[in-house]
Amino acid sequence: MVLREIIAFLEEKAPKSLQESYDNSGLLVGDVNMRISAALVCLDCTPSVVEEAISKKCNLIIAHHPILFSGLKSLTGKNYVERTIIAAIKNDIAIYAIHTNLDNVKVGVNAKICEKLGLKETRILRPKSGLLNKLVIFVPQNHTAQVMKSIFEAGGGHIGKYDMCSFAGSGFGTFRANEDAKPFTGEIGKMHTEQEIRLECVTPVWLTSQIVKAIKKVHPYEEVAIDIYPIENKHTEIGAGMIGHLDEATPALAFLNNLKLQMQAGTVKYTAPHKPNVKTIAVCGGSGSFLLSDAISAGADVLVTSDFKYHEFFDADQRIIIADIGHYESEQFTIELLKDWLAEKFVTFATHLTETVTNPVRYL
Repeated sequence: MVLREIIAFLEEKAPKSLQESYDNSGLLVGDVNMRISAALVCLDCTPSVVEEAISKKCNLIIAHHPILFSGLKSLTGKNYVERTIIAAIKNDIAIYAIHTNLDNVKVGVNAKICEKLGLKETRILRPKSGLLNKLVIFVPQNHTAQVMKSIFEAGGGHIGKYDMCSFAGSGFGTFRANEDAKPFTGEIGKMHTEQEIRLECVTPVWLTSQIVKAIKKVHPYEEVAIDIYPIENKHTEIGAGMIGHLDEATPALAFLNNLKLQMQAGTVKYTAPHKPNVKTIAVCGGSGSFLLSDAISAGADVLVTSDFKYHEFFDADQRIIIADIGHYESEQFTIELLKDWLAEKFVTFATHLTETVTNPVRYL
């Protein structure tokens, strides 16, 4: 495999543009044109993980957490970050990180937690806004179907659980071609009136440019009239956390014990149950205390996440159970998700799950 093919596939699943502003997802070490023999998937890239990659003859490490968050001014091996980078470069091993962009997609980190807990009817807990454009195109009437097809095939027209969504209205467009033009219809130097269809559809921001390219390939006009408007609608498939339901209401302590078992948590820190049974569960891999008010507003009985500070537990205030299972524990099954994706797409490509436990926290 060529590395750029693997990256293209992963970023189709979790576009890099969806990462948070503080993040550093993407290719951190290596050349996109490298030929990859095998990949090792991990949560954290450390010197021990690089050693494991060498032993398993993997020249690509795919990590959830980026080893680099800020610029390096030297590479002397004075800390684990520098030692990791030096070891990877010396052994011609690429490092790729897929972090908050994987957190923010509906099929990502939180979907895996929901799967482990058996949650049904799942949805994004806090959908993001500012990720959608309204695309408006003017098309000669007899080319409408062809242009619509190009939009849908390029990824436009998705609204929630529906695809191929659009609106069309009829009207008349006017134009006059100058001497250098090659008009599809009309005459040079004369104003022309053409019956046209106004097509509208919603497009994700990160796909808009490729949708426009797809339109221009099939649109008959030399100069295509396209309007792009940013819209504030929330993208229901993109955002922080997820929420879903258990098959049936379960005693709170029974749920917490099962949570510890399913997520292989060393411990579960939780607030006092405010009701005997729970059914609606919100989850967020990693640090999710910022979603507490969203979980309460959505009617969740429990918020499963990590990294709550002592005083933040008081904010449950008998309205929800906070269940803090640990950062590593909440995200550890992400590597299974990535391995499954790669194995399904690249059937002859070797992908290994790390056997190195990188959790820096221990429990007695």
